[in-house]
Amino acid sequence: MTIDWAHFTPWGSLGGGLLLGLASALFILVNGRILGISGILGGLLAPRSGDIAWRLSFLGGMAVAPFAAAFLFPFAVTAPRIDAGYLTIAIAGLLVGFGTRYGSGCTSGHGVCGLSRLSPRSLVSTLTFMGAGFLIVYVVRHFV
Repeated sequence: MTIDWAHFTPWGSLGGGLLLGLASALFILVNGRILGISGILGGLLAPRSGDIAWRLSFLGGMAVAPFAAAFLFPFAVTAPRIDAGYLTIAIAGLLVGFGTRYGSGCTSGHGVCGLSRLSPRSLVSTLTFMGAGFLIVYVVRHFV
């Protein structure tokens, strides 16, 4: 095994992980809610009174954040490169959506918030989606 040192980013990954953990902890302390993106987005499909503004603000912030980061830190932000066609990306998106619905949550809800709350259901979900991801990458890289 070799390490691609040009794309090995332990400090950036550590910083991102710390920010995600801090945001998740603050969100549950301030709002009493789990910071799961699928739940936040899903709450807009059947909105309750007084529940729309914060959800739209949160999702809007997620959409604007990469542009703000590129503006503030142009030397540190690069555009991602995805080596896949549109059909592959669309199928992957549908599979992620199906898995999110089937697993009653997404990677942020289960993997970040659920594991930090020691939820057994989140542990099983996280092991399942990580294992499936590892398997798909292995199959695609070795057999396709």
